[in-house]
Amino acid sequence: MIQDSDRASLLARNLVELLAPYEEELIELERDFPQYGPLRRGLGIVIAEACYALTDRPDPVQAFAPPADDINRRAR
Repeated sequence: MIQDSDRASLLARNLVELLAPYEEELIELERDFPQYGPLRRGLGIVIAEACYALTDRPDPVQAFAPPADDINRRAR
């Protein structure tokens, strides 16, 4: 499980490093050609999601499994 988490972090970091220069170029391009705005915003969303995956990633077990002391679990 740890290897999967580390691999995901590495991929997210690589994605941010790869896409950040493109976003900067699109910001410059958008000044002269506003029709590139949606593309720049979409790329910004992808970068933001990758950053979120790096910083606010919950423990995978806690994210998908109910707590051990869950009321429904005790009722069974």
